[in-house]
Amino acid sequence: MALQSARVRIQSGHFDFWWQQRGEWVEAPNQRRGGESGVMRLRADDGRLLYAKRQVGHLYRSLRYPFGRPTVLRERDALKAFRRLGVTVPNLVYCGAQQEPDHDWRALLVTEALEGFVDIDAWYAAGGRERHGEAVHQRLLQRLSELLARLHRARWQHGCLYAKHVFVRVRESEGGQPQVEVALLDLEKSRRRLSRGRAARHDLRQLRRHSSWNAADWQQLIYGYQTAFGSAIKGLQS
Repeated sequence: MALQSARVRIQSGHFDFWWQQRGEWVEAPNQRRGGESGVMRLRADDGRLLYAKRQVGHLYRSLRYPFGRPTVLRERDALKAFRRLGVTVPNLVYCGAQQEPDHDWRALLVTEALEGFVDIDAWYAAGGRERHGEAVHQRLLQRLSELLARLHRARWQHGCLYAKHVFVRVRESEGGQPQVEVALLDLEKSRRRLSRGRAARHDLRQLRRHSSWNAADWQQLIYGYQTAFGSAIKGLQS
């Protein structure tokens, strides 16, 4: 369905209303976690761009939820927690889940697009580092290191910290230095850990494996992170 025809009134808070909306698939439904999950793009009636994550039987299990719980509910909890910590994440528009006897869970998470943000790999590919200069790039790494330290000090782990889930926005300001902002997406694997160190090691090792930074950039990021974190985290230098 064309994006222009997928305009919705966001004041509605009913599950069935959101479930019936149709737009353009940006992540086609795929089978995983014993169910199905996909992401659809919608346009609100006020012009805002929305993303709706639709799931059927897509569950995670834990000691608290041994029989399974929709992953979008965990993502909703993480979005709220990250925002309280001052970490930039998409605005939550709607989240809900329904289960009928002898049927799979149906679950939805609707968020606003991060206007003006692009994933960090796309920013590099578009020449952002060269266009804005090395000073701006250093501030970008500093912003990211501070954001992650804030997250991990609270024992929150992103859980899927790939470069494609790190989004950046650089905006020119009149008579001043460009404003650099960093945001995180895709929090469906996010959870609190027993220790800050476990959260830090998991996320940062994962980010190192799934990013394109050279050794000098990585060392700068880790230096800024450990300064903001307040202590050294072993095993992050390689």
